[in-house]
Amino acid sequence: MEAKKNKNSSPRIKIIQKIYNSLMNPNTDIQYSKNQYKKFIKDVVSGTLERSELIEETIKKHLNKDINLVKTDKLLKIILFAAIFELLFKHNNPKKVIISEYLLASEYFLEKVQIGYLNAILDKISKVLRKDE
Repeated sequence: MEAKKNKNSSPRIKIIQKIYNSLMNPNTDIQYSKNQYKKFIKDVVSGTLERSELIEETIKKHLNKDINLVKTDKLLKIILFAAIFELLFKHNNPKKVIISEYLLASEYFLEKVQIGYLNAILDKISKVLRKDE
């Protein structure tokens, strides 16, 4: 029980929840509760939402044979977009940390087979976006 509670406090879980909520309720302001990761969560949520077209273009350019965004589960897509946003714009976070954090957070939302798929896609795109790491 303790692990679940701890896992739920992950900033990546909050990011996924905020983006999902924003897409489901587009006219609602996003509320950020006070916590040590508030600025990071806010940056990633707003950045992912603001740059979703760029992220989508990046996916189509590098993963067009691997994923069909139209048929992809909404939560999987949100996790993928947030992770790619971080790979593109949060260079102080190592790609391995970004990927493992989103895979951990995705356990809260996705089936095992989807997590494996997400891992493969993130691994592939991270090698293109972060060649130097």
